[in-house]
Amino acid sequence: MNLALIVADAAGFIRFVNPAFCEMFCYSQADILGKPVTLIVPERLRGAHIAGMANVSAGAKPGLSGRAVEVSALRAGGAEFPIEIAVSTWKDEGGNFWAGATIRDISERRERDARLMRLASQDTLTGLQNRHEFVSRLEDWLQTGQRGALALMDLDGFKEINDIHGHLIGDSVLQAVGVRLSYLLGDSLAIGRLGGDEFTCLLKDTKDAREAQARANSIVAAFRKPFSLGGLELNVGASIGIALAPEHGTDAEMLIASADFALSRAKAVGGRRALVFHEAMRHETQARRDMLDELRLALRNGELELYFQPQVDLVHQSVVGFEALIRWNHPSKGLLLPGHFLPALEQSSLATEIGWWTIDQACRMAAKVNGEGARYRIAVNLFTQQFRASNLSDRVKAALNAHHLRPDCLELEVTEQVTLNDDEASMQTLMAIRDIGVGVAFDDFGTGYASLSSLQRFPLTTLKIDRGFIRDIQTRKSDTAITRALVTMSREMGLRTVAEGIETESQAAFLRSLGCEEGQGYLYGRPMPMNDAIACAQQSETRQLRSASFKTQ
Repeated sequence: MNLALIVADAAGFIRFVNPAFCEMFCYSQADILGKPVTLIVPERLRGAHIAGMANVSAGAKPGLSGRAVEVSALRAGGAEFPIEIAVSTWKDEGGNFWAGATIRDISERRERDARLMRLASQDTLTGLQNRHEFVSRLEDWLQTGQRGALALMDLDGFKEINDIHGHLIGDSVLQAVGVRLSYLLGDSLAIGRLGGDEFTCLLKDTKDAREAQARANSIVAAFRKPFSLGGLELNVGASIGIALAPEHGTDAEMLIASADFALSRAKAVGGRRALVFHEAMRHETQARRDMLDELRLALRNGELELYFQPQVDLVHQSVVGFEALIRWNHPSKGLLLPGHFLPALEQSSLATEIGWWTIDQACRMAAKVNGEGARYRIAVNLFTQQFRASNLSDRVKAALNAHHLRPDCLELEVTEQVTLNDDEASMQTLMAIRDIGVGVAFDDFGTGYASLSSLQRFPLTTLKIDRGFIRDIQTRKSDTAITRALVTMSREMGLRTVAEGIETESQAAFLRSLGCEEGQGYLYGRPMPMNDAIACAQQSETRQLRSASFKTQ
């Protein structure tokens, strides 16, 4: 739009305007000429305008002379808009005072500036505060000395959604998360997205850890409800770390770091929960992160290896399968058993990657040991993160196809705890596995909280009796009774039973008398490398299992 021109006399009445002025202010020349300049000045500014004009007409130097300033003006009808105005004054030959101005409508510039400000302070995807703005607000709030809590939230299962459904669906989930958080927290001073699938909020007026825990628990509970997007029902859980102010940090960086340690711990113990920070978490988290960094290198460098423990038909004393168990050939610490690294691995996203590798290696072993037949079954333990992955059945099928393996040569083992997190989702996952033809074993049954009805609901093929019931099975009546009941129930339901931790011939004989079909334990062999396991199977075929010396680590 062209520059608007206006000229007023000493009394403040408009004596000239150009067409651009009329267009900008929505007046005709007939309507505006002879009218006071205050007609285009907002009421709150009129007093200052009148005083300034009076001073200048009396001979004072105009304060706005020679420079452009940004102020507000009024259009016809009262709409206010921003302008940039440059004022000049003069006297004509008759000594009459005049004031003139050039005016530019800067509405578009202001809108552009506002957009830039929003971009500088808002997360462009969710509309929440971005990291910079959130930290700035958090710092300002901390300066007030008020008590409160910082909640740092990470989404459980989001990576799998991105991997399976693509980033467009993933972005839609993040937007929906932002909406749900805003609804839950209302007029919170600060709600932000720090990046990726990490969100944060300031819980003002939180008196203590108990109250902070309760508020965070309500957020976790709200995220148990799935998101409905594009015909998809997407389950995204929330893990939250909580840090209290000022106890856990007097500046934003320290408070966020404390909440991050608590968040890491929450995810490490299973996710989908909230935990309040305590100092020990700082050391635990750093040690866990160091371990995960080493494990990433181990996977890349081929340091991980599957060992295989024989599973034996208790009646015929022959090997019928193997359980695959992961080992780490550490370059400086030697062979590491799972207890050294699984606690750090199990709840990390790396667990899924290593889990896919494990399934592929187990299928490779099954293809080798079975040759053209299909006698030996390889059992693989699933990580929790794997079990929650929506593409689990697809990955299993891909591994079977890659090694030209029949589905009944593979069995996937799940624990009670894995299935307890989401009963309906667990059912769908297990059904998808069984539809392929792959077996499903319930591992360590009796050590957790699964009800007996879960054996009926879930499409299982095998029940594994925990070693804790086997150790004293001949001397402790309760262990005997429980094992007998599990074997009988499994037989009636068409499930195979595998007893773990058999160490003596008398234990094996007792289990045979109860009707238990299969067993594994040091009596039949410790976990062994693949080539030794293949040799073990070959010796079993010639009925030399009992004399085989496969007592390797």
